[in-house]
Amino acid sequence: MTIFTGIHPAGHSRPIGKYSPAVSVPIGAGQRLLFISGQVATDADGAVLAPGDAGAQTEIVFERLARILDAAGGDLSALVNVVIYLRDIADFPAVSAIRNRVLGTPPPASTLVQVASLAEAGCIVEISGIAVIGEDGGRG
Repeated sequence: MTIFTGIHPAGHSRPIGKYSPAVSVPIGAGQRLLFISGQVATDADGAVLAPGDAGAQTEIVFERLARILDAAGGDLSALVNVVIYLRDIADFPAVSAIRNRVLGTPPPASTLVQVASLAEAGCIVEISGIAVIGEDGGRG
């Protein structure tokens, strides 16, 4: 018996493996946990967008996160945790400024990790997240 539902937004690039962009798990009282797989800056065909530009890739990734949350009935304010993976820690100021602008108040828990590489060549930013979606679409 499966207790979660896969979330696959229209126009979302096809995963490069067997996984869902996100899964929704009911937790009772009209609330659901949403686990969002790491998102990178690619178009619907999987082509890398804004290669080498951490700020632009971060904007694109947050737009992807917003589309996933919308498909699940929520929005960015429902995020309770994000993990940001960066190829180069020198990109932190640009990424942080965008994160601080797009995330709600109170902001979610956030972790930043520098990595040697990402699964999608050309991507330099990847973000995963966890959200709690209530009946109103915001944080539960």
